[in-house]
Amino acid sequence: MPIPAVYVARFFQLVTARQFAEAERILQRLRQKIQTTEWNRGYFQALYGMLLAQKNNDDRYVFLSNANVTDKKELQSHRREFLKQARSRIHADYDRGYFTAWASYLQALAKLQFGAEETTGKGAKTEEVETQAKTEKKVTKETEEKAEEKTRKEDEKKIEAEAQKRELEKVERTESTELRQSTLFDFSK
Repeated sequence: MPIPAVYVARFFQLVTARQFAEAERILQRLRQKIQTTEWNRGYFQALYGMLLAQKNNDDRYVFLSNANVTDKKELQSHRREFLKQARSRIHADYDRGYFTAWASYLQALAKLQFGAEETTGKGAKTEEVETQAKTEKKVTKETEEKAEEKTRKEDEKKIEAEAQKRELEKVERTESTELRQSTLFDFSK
């Protein structure tokens, strides 16, 4: 299940408007709605980090304090870099989710600052949205495949452990029977 875009968009609006109490409530709803995958954890942690950094007003750790948010070309450049990192196979799912959240935030920030039509042309905007959706679907599919593989391996281990346990019980019964027979044999002498 992908992250609900409505909640994310609302969260970005609230953080940008510095309405932190409502943003925290939206974040809690998101936490309840998303599946626990590494990608979703990274995405969620990025959102939580954005909230904390803005709330605490600590510019040392905020990416946005170093970025010129009034320059739409710079925002687009940073967004493209985050999307590039999100697509990179080098990064783990957690990191890709994290970078995707930042790319989404920069897109929302550009829309809030400059309006939807000014940030990108309609064709480019559609292409970026489609690219982002494809990336999210691909990462989600990969995560599901990894989870299925992990579950399959765990099931195989359980089956193997059960087989070993049955074999051990069988050997113990045989030894116990042999011990009883040997004891009976000793008494018959």
